[in-house]
Amino acid sequence: MPSHLRLGVNIDHVATVRNARGGTEPDTVRAAHLIARGGGDSITAHLREDRRHITDRDIKRLKAEVPLPLNMEMAATDEMVGIALAVRPHAVCIVPERRAELTTEGGLDVVSARAALSPRIAKLNGAGIQVALFIDPDPVQVDATKEVGAPALEFHTGEYCNAPDGVTPMGRTRAKELKRLEEASTHAARLGLEVHAGHGLIVTNVGPVARIPEIVELNIGHAIVAEAIFVGFEAAIRSMRAAMDRGRGQGSAAHAAPSKSAVR
Repeated sequence: MPSHLRLGVNIDHVATVRNARGGTEPDTVRAAHLIARGGGDSITAHLREDRRHITDRDIKRLKAEVPLPLNMEMAATDEMVGIALAVRPHAVCIVPERRAELTTEGGLDVVSARAALSPRIAKLNGAGIQVALFIDPDPVQVDATKEVGAPALEFHTGEYCNAPDGVTPMGRTRAKELKRLEEASTHAARLGLEVHAGHGLIVTNVGPVARIPEIVELNIGHAIVAEAIFVGFEAAIRSMRAAMDRGRGQGSAAHAAPSKSAVR
């Protein structure tokens, strides 16, 4: 098991607060500079087609002004591929996107989207940008991710986070969802894919996911920004970092330096 589990901090909702009133505050770049101080390893920002939070200017500034690796979440469109090729983030994570949704509601159907995904992934790979696909923990989707040429994937952890702790009549439990994540992570690693995870993770449920040995990166945003309202952004990141380290079995060990694979 890699000793250091990377934390990518999603700053979308820093931009959401800014856009609620207009202007420039709170500044996404200022938030990004605090990520490293709090124990984060990279910045995640979703440039949606409707620009509801992160904007093109945010992406350009984050890449130009912040030394941490930038992970740009995006839909699989020619427009977004063009932006990624121009900005050259460290990584992109291709996600499904619907205009009506409040947040990403599930994973990509890679099986059905093979023809659209393959050429776009090839362009991004050719530019030296790491590509991950955001998928549900389904072995069929994992196989398809490998087939379309993506070197990494990010498992959607929303079903695990939303599942009840107890047994329901349909048998849907958090333990069952965790088992799906464990099995899919093992399968992905055997195929040589780098395994990430995220969505809905909070301090009290992140530990079991952090314990999955094949997962090398978690991307977490809303929980950190929400907690930052009460304790501050850096402190909220430190709290999540500590919960991840406890889950990984590192106890209260000091934050380690980012692994070499986190920086290109």
